[in-house]
Amino acid sequence: MTSPSSLTNLLAQLAGLQGERQRERALPPVELWNPPHCGDIGMEIRVDGSWWHQGDPITRTAMVDLFSTILRKDEDGQTYLVTPGEKIIVHIADAHFIGTRVDRIETTLGPSIVVTTNVGDQVVISATNPLWVVTDPVTGEPRPYVLVRGRLIARLARAAFYELVEWAEACDQVLRVVSQGTWFEIGDVEGQTT
Repeated sequence: MTSPSSLTNLLAQLAGLQGERQRERALPPVELWNPPHCGDIGMEIRVDGSWWHQGDPITRTAMVDLFSTILRKDEDGQTYLVTPGEKIIVHIADAHFIGTRVDRIETTLGPSIVVTTNVGDQVVISATNPLWVVTDPVTGEPRPYVLVRGRLIARLARAAFYELVEWAEACDQVLRVVSQGTWFEIGDVEGQTT
């Protein structure tokens, strides 16, 4: 399990590797808020990670970033935008975020894989934030996911998944990657996902 200080160090290392400063991301305590449900105003996150309101795309990056910080998936399986005073439903086509980048950082404990999402979240794949792969029943293609926070997940973009495949090791005909000392299966040696 990654401690908060270890995670901060990993993310600082990643920012140095990327040649940029890590953006501080303030996350309000949405899990503590219990406002009344205010209905459905036509908010959705599509398969490509784009945000829409009543059929129109939300193109302001700052607004999407803000909304992503007050997103919460409840035990009822529904996702909401939550403030202290209201809760509105957000329809999710596949995942809450897109994992646009993966980086592997070598530490004294071994490799750690960091996923960066389309809204700037960074999460270390670990037992706490696991990686899993689902096979699309129609196309047979792998769909890799990682738990970001709470019940919110990110689907890894194709290029990010290919990075994981490059780092994978074969064991008993299964491809797997290691992060934070935990192994995660991502497919089988013949190219079929698990």
